[in-house]
Amino acid sequence: MDKKNLAIILVLIGTIVISFGQIFLKLGANNIKLDILHLLTNYSLIIGVILYLGAALLFASALKHGDLSVLYPINALAYVWVSLLSPYFLDDFMNLTKWLGIFFIICGVSFIGWGSKNGR
Repeated sequence: MDKKNLAIILVLIGTIVISFGQIFLKLGANNIKLDILHLLTNYSLIIGVILYLGAALLFASALKHGDLSVLYPINALAYVWVSLLSPYFLDDFMNLTKWLGIFFIICGVSFIGWGSKNGR
């Protein structure tokens, strides 16, 4: 596998990991108390932080093999995954504006991908 493709796959996996991290952070934030014992037993919050760290490590690994100008915009897909996961895990509501936002994010990431292949 080409190292640049590996970098893109790592970032894509990272966007999914960070999206679940955001879901867990939200679940943990609903029960947050600024008391050390409560923070240490807020497992949703802890899982969210661990997932964020995992996603950062995936992204750092991807940067070793790919261009930042291509990889960083792919991170915007995390917004897409969170928007799609939130109704299921958090009872959020998707309206037309959110669906349009998802569409434009996907278009933007696609244009950057196409531009990077055609630009070199």
